[in-house]
Amino acid sequence: MENLFGSSNWLYIIFIGLVVGILARLLKPGRDRMGIILTTLLGIAGALLAGWFGQVMGWYQPGQPAGFIGALLGAIVILVVVSLFRGKRRRLP
Repeated sequence: MENLFGSSNWLYIIFIGLVVGILARLLKPGRDRMGIILTTLLGIAGALLAGWFGQVMGWYQPGQPAGFIGALLGAIVILVVVSLFRGKRRRLP
């Protein structure tokens, strides 16, 4: 059974999610405080977002993977949205 990533191997999905998440965090300016698990989930969510958006726009067919660059762009979009909702934190004196 294939999924949105084009693979049924969960270790492959987690590895690609980790790579995409790390690259997205490196390419987006600013500091994002998240650990390795959240970075991996960010990459996986970015790929899901890119796959869904690509299907809505007619770029991908259902069941077709979004691709590495699409997943990376999706993860960057998620990082930007999260940073907008977090805002700037104030330090207490």
